[in-house]
Amino acid sequence: MKKDIILAGVGGQGILSIATVIGRAAVANNMYLKQAEVHGMSQRGGDVQSHLRISTEPICSDLIPEGKADLIISVEPMEALRYLPMLHEGGWVVTNTEAFKNVPDYPADNDLEAALKKVKNIVAFNADALAKEINAPRSANMVILGAAADKLGLPYEEFEKAIRAIFGSKGEEIVETNLKALALGRDQAK
Repeated sequence: MKKDIILAGVGGQGILSIATVIGRAAVANNMYLKQAEVHGMSQRGGDVQSHLRISTEPICSDLIPEGKADLIISVEPMEALRYLPMLHEGGWVVTNTEAFKNVPDYPADNDLEAALKKVKNIVAFNADALAKEINAPRSANMVILGAAADKLGLPYEEFEKAIRAIFGSKGEEIVETNLKALALGRDQAK
């Protein structure tokens, strides 16, 4: 099994936390892992993306060639669209539809929605709203990860274990909030 994943969003949205959870779940399943991160001006809401490659076979490069990504996981819709050229024809996009309008010429909501509807294989919903429903507005990233979980080819329980390990030092309440967000995203994608 091999999965080439582009993670995309805006600084502060938890893209690197998603990468850490997926990476830990992959390693727990005896998979090889390569990751390359590109950080924008995250303190100013700049774009953040990560190439994440997991495989049962050794991986030579940490960068995903254009047109070869299996999946784009995005916490911001314009960032999902920005990386569409990376996706192969049968690939999937899992994205938040709530915009983080951080530039003056950000596309109009109708234009953004129309562009997302043109994507063949997509799971798109307002993850921010779902995270707020459980009083966890900072967990929209885990909602999106939950929605993408079945496309990653790893046991769902491994994502739960990874969340427990990664967030455990922050206390049980944070762990449970992130687990709840993960489950909410998984349910939304069904």
